[in-house]
Amino acid sequence: MIRPNHKKISIRRQCELLGLPRSSYYYQPKLSSKKSKNGGDIIKPVRDTEENLKIMARIDELFLKYPFYGSRSMRTVLNREGCHVNRKRIQRLMRLMGIQAIYPKPRLSMAVKGHKIYPYLLKDLMIDQPNQVWCSDITYISLAHGFVYLVAIMDWYSRFVLAWRLSNTLDTEFCLDALRAALEISNPEIFNTDQGCQFTSVEHTGLLKEAGIKISMDGRGRVFDNIMIERLWRTLKYQDIYIKDYQTVMELYAGLDAYFQFYNYERPHQSLQDKTPAMTYYNYEYQRTA
Repeated sequence: MIRPNHKKISIRRQCELLGLPRSSYYYQPKLSSKKSKNGGDIIKPVRDTEENLKIMARIDELFLKYPFYGSRSMRTVLNREGCHVNRKRIQRLMRLMGIQAIYPKPRLSMAVKGHKIYPYLLKDLMIDQPNQVWCSDITYISLAHGFVYLVAIMDWYSRFVLAWRLSNTLDTEFCLDALRAALEISNPEIFNTDQGCQFTSVEHTGLLKEAGIKISMDGRGRVFDNIMIERLWRTLKYQDIYIKDYQTVMELYAGLDAYFQFYNYERPHQSLQDKTPAMTYYNYEYQRTA
Protein backbone atom coordinates (compact mmCIF):
# COMPACT_ATOMS: atom_id res chain seq x y z
CA MET A 1 0.00 0.00 0.00
CA ILE A 2 2.51 2.66 1.16
CA ARG A 3 5.57 2.81 -1.11
CA PRO A 4 8.42 4.52 0.81
CA ASN A 5 10.57 5.05 -2.30
CA HIS A 6 7.85 6.38 -4.59
CA LYS A 7 9.41 9.00 -6.89
CA LYS A 8 6.37 11.27 -7.27
CA ILE A 9 4.18 10.86 -4.18
CA SER A 10 5.56 11.50 -0.69
CA ILE A 11 4.81 9.24 2.27
CA ARG A 12 2.75 12.08 3.76
CA ARG A 13 0.59 12.36 0.63
CA GLN A 14 0.20 8.57 0.35
CA CYS A 15 -1.07 8.47 3.95
CA GLU A 16 -3.51 11.31 3.20
CA LEU A 17 -4.88 9.47 0.16
CA LEU A 18 -5.40 6.33 2.24
CA GLY A 19 -6.88 8.23 5.17
CA LEU A 20 -4.11 6.76 7.34
CA PRO A 21 -2.42 8.88 10.05
CA ARG A 22 1.32 9.12 9.49
CA SER A 23 1.79 8.04 13.10
CA SER A 24 0.38 4.64 12.11
CA TYR A 25 2.84 4.32 9.22
CA TYR A 26 5.79 5.24 11.43
CA TYR A 27 4.43 2.96 14.16
CA GLN A 28 6.83 1.93 16.89
CA PRO A 29 5.56 -0.47 19.61
CA LYS A 30 4.63 1.19 22.89
CA LEU A 31 3.86 -0.42 26.22
CA SER A 32 4.46 1.67 29.31
CA SER A 33 1.84 4.16 30.50
CA LYS A 34 1.05 6.52 33.36
CA LYS A 35 -1.64 9.06 34.14
CA SER A 36 -1.26 12.74 33.35
CA LYS A 37 -2.47 15.46 35.71
CA ASN A 38 -5.80 15.71 33.89
CA GLY A 39 -6.36 11.97 33.96
CA GLY A 40 -5.30 11.15 30.40
CA ASP A 41 -2.92 8.37 29.44
CA ILE A 42 0.69 9.23 28.67
CA ILE A 43 2.30 6.49 26.62
CA LYS A 44 6.07 6.05 26.88
CA PRO A 45 7.84 4.59 23.84
CA VAL A 46 9.51 1.41 25.06
CA ARG A 47 9.94 -1.97 23.45
CA ASP A 48 7.07 -4.41 23.81
CA THR A 49 7.89 -7.81 25.19
CA GLU A 50 6.42 -10.86 23.50
CA GLU A 51 5.14 -12.04 26.90
CA ASN A 52 3.23 -8.81 27.59
CA LEU A 53 1.73 -8.81 24.11
CA LYS A 54 0.49 -12.37 24.57
CA ILE A 55 -0.99 -11.49 27.96
CA MET A 56 -2.72 -8.42 26.52
CA ALA A 57 -4.13 -10.43 23.63
CA ARG A 58 -5.57 -12.97 26.08
CA ILE A 59 -6.96 -10.22 28.34
CA ASP A 60 -8.69 -8.74 25.29
CA GLU A 61 -10.29 -12.11 24.45
CA LEU A 62 -11.43 -12.65 28.04
CA PHE A 63 -12.80 -9.14 28.39
CA LEU A 64 -14.82 -9.50 25.21
CA LYS A 65 -16.48 -12.62 26.63
CA TYR A 66 -16.66 -11.49 30.26
CA PRO A 67 -16.74 -7.67 30.48
CA PHE A 68 -17.37 -7.94 34.24
CA TYR A 69 -13.91 -9.46 34.81
CA GLY A 70 -11.63 -7.19 36.81
CA SER A 71 -7.91 -7.60 37.44
CA ARG A 72 -8.50 -10.24 40.15
CA SER A 73 -10.56 -12.47 37.87
CA MET A 74 -8.11 -11.95 35.03
CA ARG A 75 -5.24 -12.99 37.29
CA THR A 76 -7.09 -16.10 38.45
CA VAL A 77 -7.90 -17.23 34.90
CA LEU A 78 -4.44 -16.49 33.56
CA ASN A 79 -2.76 -18.29 36.46
CA ARG A 80 -5.09 -21.26 35.91
CA GLU A 81 -3.98 -21.33 32.28
CA GLY A 82 -0.33 -21.46 33.33
CA CYS A 83 0.44 -17.77 32.83
CA HIS A 84 1.68 -16.71 36.26
CA VAL A 85 1.35 -12.94 36.45
CA ASN A 86 0.59 -10.68 39.40
CA ARG A 87 -2.44 -8.42 39.69
CA LYS A 88 -0.44 -5.19 39.56
CA ARG A 89 0.91 -6.09 36.15
CA ILE A 90 -2.57 -7.00 34.90
CA GLN A 91 -3.93 -3.69 36.16
CA ARG A 92 -1.19 -1.82 34.30
CA LEU A 93 -1.86 -3.69 31.06
CA MET A 94 -5.64 -3.24 31.34
CA ARG A 95 -5.14 0.48 31.90
CA LEU A 96 -2.90 0.64 28.85
CA MET A 97 -5.55 -1.19 26.83
CA GLY A 98 -8.19 1.27 28.01
CA ILE A 99 -10.50 -1.35 29.56
CA GLN A 100 -12.07 -1.83 32.99
CA ALA A 101 -14.68 -4.16 34.44
CA ILE A 102 -18.27 -2.97 34.09
CA TYR A 103 -19.25 -3.39 37.73
CA PRO A 104 -19.45 -0.16 39.80
CA LYS A 105 -16.50 0.66 42.05
CA PRO A 106 -15.89 3.37 44.69
CA ARG A 107 -15.32 6.84 43.19
CA LEU A 108 -15.95 5.40 39.73
CA SER A 109 -18.18 8.27 38.67
CA MET A 110 -15.67 11.01 39.43
CA ALA A 111 -15.05 13.20 36.41
CA VAL A 112 -11.64 13.95 34.98
CA LYS A 113 -10.52 17.21 36.55
CA GLY A 114 -11.04 20.20 34.29
CA HIS A 115 -13.50 18.52 31.94
CA LYS A 116 -17.26 19.00 31.86
CA ILE A 117 -19.20 15.74 32.05
CA TYR A 118 -22.44 15.64 30.10
CA PRO A 119 -25.62 13.73 31.07
CA TYR A 120 -26.69 10.44 29.52
CA LEU A 121 -29.52 11.34 27.11
CA LEU A 122 -30.49 7.90 25.80
CA LYS A 123 -32.37 6.51 28.80
CA ASP A 124 -35.91 5.56 27.72
CA LEU A 125 -35.31 7.30 24.38
CA MET A 126 -37.05 5.73 21.37
CA ILE A 127 -34.41 5.62 18.65
CA ASP A 128 -36.33 5.04 15.43
CA GLN A 129 -34.48 6.77 12.60
CA PRO A 130 -30.98 7.30 11.16
CA ASN A 131 -28.94 10.29 12.38
CA GLN A 132 -30.97 10.50 15.56
CA VAL A 133 -28.10 9.11 17.67
CA TRP A 134 -24.48 8.42 16.79
CA CYS A 135 -22.12 6.63 19.13
CA SER A 136 -18.35 6.32 19.33
CA ASP A 137 -15.81 4.27 21.25
CA ILE A 138 -12.18 3.13 21.23
CA THR A 139 -10.98 -0.47 21.31
CA TYR A 140 -7.58 -2.17 21.56
CA ILE A 141 -6.25 -4.41 18.78
CA SER A 142 -3.16 -6.59 19.23
CA LEU A 143 -0.69 -7.27 16.44
CA ALA A 144 2.20 -9.71 16.12
CA HIS A 145 4.74 -7.30 17.59
CA GLY A 146 2.70 -4.46 19.04
CA PHE A 147 -0.77 -3.01 19.24
CA VAL A 148 -2.93 -0.09 18.11
CA TYR A 149 -6.18 1.60 19.05
CA LEU A 150 -9.25 1.78 16.82
CA VAL A 151 -11.96 4.44 17.09
CA ALA A 152 -15.23 4.13 15.20
CA ILE A 153 -18.35 6.26 14.84
CA MET A 154 -21.61 4.41 14.24
CA ASP A 155 -25.23 5.37 13.63
CA TRP A 156 -27.17 3.75 16.49
CA TYR A 157 -30.38 2.98 14.59
CA SER A 158 -28.90 1.51 11.40
CA ARG A 159 -25.55 0.19 12.81
CA PHE A 160 -23.89 1.94 9.87
CA VAL A 161 -20.19 2.66 10.54
CA LEU A 162 -19.70 6.24 9.39
CA ALA A 163 -15.97 6.60 10.04
CA TRP A 164 -13.02 4.94 11.75
CA ARG A 165 -9.36 5.69 12.43
CA LEU A 166 -6.29 3.89 13.83
CA SER A 167 -3.66 5.27 16.20
CA ASN A 168 -0.75 3.90 18.19
CA THR A 169 -1.50 6.28 21.09
CA LEU A 170 -4.61 7.16 23.07
CA ASP A 171 -4.57 10.75 21.91
CA THR A 172 -7.46 13.01 20.92
CA GLU A 173 -6.43 13.71 17.34
CA PHE A 174 -7.45 10.40 15.77
CA CYS A 175 -10.88 10.71 17.39
CA LEU A 176 -11.20 14.21 15.95
CA ASP A 177 -10.18 12.94 12.50
CA ALA A 178 -12.91 10.29 12.65
CA LEU A 179 -15.51 12.83 13.82
CA ARG A 180 -14.65 15.27 11.03
CA ALA A 181 -14.96 12.48 8.46
CA ALA A 182 -18.35 11.40 9.83
CA LEU A 183 -19.67 14.97 9.86
CA GLU A 184 -18.94 15.19 6.14
CA ILE A 185 -21.69 12.57 5.68
CA SER A 186 -24.34 14.06 7.96
CA ASN A 187 -25.06 15.44 11.44
CA PRO A 188 -26.79 13.54 14.26
CA GLU A 189 -29.12 14.99 16.85
CA ILE A 190 -27.20 13.29 19.70
CA PHE A 191 -23.61 12.03 19.95
CA ASN A 192 -23.00 9.43 22.69
CA THR A 193 -19.64 8.31 24.10
CA ASP A 194 -18.07 7.24 27.36
CA GLN A 195 -16.27 9.72 29.62
CA GLY A 196 -12.80 9.09 28.22
CA CYS A 197 -10.53 12.11 28.08
CA GLN A 198 -10.49 11.95 24.26
CA PHE A 199 -14.26 12.55 24.16
CA THR A 200 -14.45 15.05 27.03
CA SER A 201 -11.67 17.17 25.55
CA VAL A 202 -12.43 20.77 24.67
CA GLU A 203 -11.56 20.06 21.03
CA HIS A 204 -13.96 17.12 20.67
CA THR A 205 -16.91 18.64 22.56
CA GLY A 206 -16.28 21.97 20.83
CA LEU A 207 -16.57 20.39 17.40
CA LEU A 208 -19.91 18.82 18.37
CA LYS A 209 -21.25 22.05 19.84
CA GLU A 210 -20.21 23.99 16.76
CA ALA A 211 -22.30 21.58 14.66
CA GLY A 212 -25.30 21.99 17.01
CA ILE A 213 -25.15 18.38 18.24
CA LYS A 214 -26.34 17.36 21.71
CA ILE A 215 -23.65 15.58 23.76
CA SER A 216 -24.49 12.44 25.72
CA MET A 217 -22.08 10.50 27.92
CA ASP A 218 -22.31 7.10 29.61
CA GLY A 219 -22.26 6.74 33.35
CA ARG A 220 -18.81 5.70 34.59
CA GLY A 221 -18.36 1.94 34.34
CA ARG A 222 -21.72 1.52 32.55
CA VAL A 223 -20.53 -0.24 29.41
CA PHE A 224 -24.11 -1.10 28.36
CA ASP A 225 -24.98 2.59 28.02
CA ASN A 226 -23.14 2.39 24.68
CA ILE A 227 -24.19 -1.17 23.89
CA MET A 228 -24.46 -0.84 20.10
CA ILE A 229 -20.81 -0.07 19.55
CA GLU A 230 -19.80 -2.67 22.14
CA ARG A 231 -21.61 -5.20 19.95
CA LEU A 232 -19.72 -3.86 16.94
CA TRP A 233 -16.39 -4.58 18.67
CA ARG A 234 -17.50 -8.12 19.49
CA THR A 235 -18.61 -8.76 15.90
CA LEU A 236 -15.46 -7.23 14.40
CA LYS A 237 -13.07 -9.20 16.60
CA TYR A 238 -14.77 -12.59 16.27
CA GLN A 239 -15.47 -12.29 12.54
CA ASP A 240 -12.23 -10.65 11.45
CA ILE A 241 -9.47 -9.73 13.94
CA TYR A 242 -9.10 -13.08 15.71
CA ILE A 243 -9.42 -15.01 12.45
CA LYS A 244 -6.98 -12.94 10.39
CA ASP A 245 -4.28 -12.49 13.06
CA TYR A 246 -2.88 -9.34 11.44
CA GLN A 247 0.88 -8.95 11.66
CA THR A 248 1.41 -5.26 10.84
CA VAL A 249 -0.47 -1.96 11.00
CA MET A 250 -0.65 -1.81 7.22
CA GLU A 251 -2.18 -5.30 7.01
CA LEU A 252 -4.65 -4.36 9.73
CA TYR A 253 -5.62 -1.12 7.96
CA ALA A 254 -6.30 -2.94 4.69
CA GLY A 255 -8.23 -5.68 6.52
CA LEU A 256 -10.40 -3.21 8.45
CA ASP A 257 -11.13 -1.26 5.30
CA ALA A 258 -12.38 -4.43 3.63
CA TYR A 259 -14.31 -5.62 6.69
CA PHE A 260 -16.17 -2.37 7.30
CA GLN A 261 -17.10 -2.29 3.62
CA PHE A 262 -18.51 -5.80 4.02
CA TYR A 263 -20.18 -4.93 7.34
CA ASN A 264 -21.89 -1.81 5.98
CA TYR A 265 -22.94 -2.97 2.51
CA GLU A 266 -23.12 -6.77 2.44
CA ARG A 267 -23.66 -8.30 5.90
CA PRO A 268 -27.40 -8.68 6.73
CA HIS A 269 -28.56 -7.96 10.30
CA GLN A 270 -31.44 -9.89 11.83
CA SER A 271 -32.34 -6.87 13.98
CA LEU A 272 -32.68 -4.87 10.74
CA GLN A 273 -35.02 -7.42 9.12
CA ASP A 274 -32.00 -8.87 7.29
CA LYS A 275 -31.17 -5.57 5.66
CA THR A 276 -27.62 -4.22 5.66
CA PRO A 277 -26.67 -1.13 7.69
CA ALA A 278 -26.27 0.86 4.46
CA MET A 279 -29.74 -0.12 3.26
CA THR A 280 -31.19 1.01 6.57
CA TYR A 281 -29.12 4.18 6.90
CA TYR A 282 -29.73 5.38 3.34
CA ASN A 283 -33.25 3.89 3.24
CA TYR A 284 -32.98 1.86 0.03
CA GLU A 285 -33.75 -1.72 -1.00
CA TYR A 286 -31.17 -4.16 -2.31
CA GLN A 287 -31.31 -4.69 -6.04
CA ARG A 288 -29.45 -7.64 -7.47
CA THR A 289 -27.37 -6.80 -10.54
CA ALA A 290 -26.61 -9.25 -13.32
